[in-house]
Amino acid sequence: MKHAGPAALDTLAVLIGAIRERGALKEPRPGVFYRKGKAFLHFHEDPAGLFADLRPASEWERYRVSEPDECATFLALLDIILSGDPAN
Repeated sequence: MKHAGPAALDTLAVLIGAIRERGALKEPRPGVFYRKGKAFLHFHEDPAGLFADLRPASEWERYRVSEPDECATFLALLDIILSGDPAN
């Protein structure tokens, strides 16, 4: 599974925009987010769809984000993770 290229990131523009609005993450490259100086979130493209790799703790977890409902579920999860972080 390869990292999401520019066309895939364009497809995820609404999701990525919503992530940027949260303001708690640094984005050194388009679609690659860091939290507290560590890689936290990035995207992959695959024939099975688009996926977000998220590291809420020490291990990466993969979430499908190809459909609007999947994006909404992912954002809700991200909000829960970020709200549990006092430094946000």
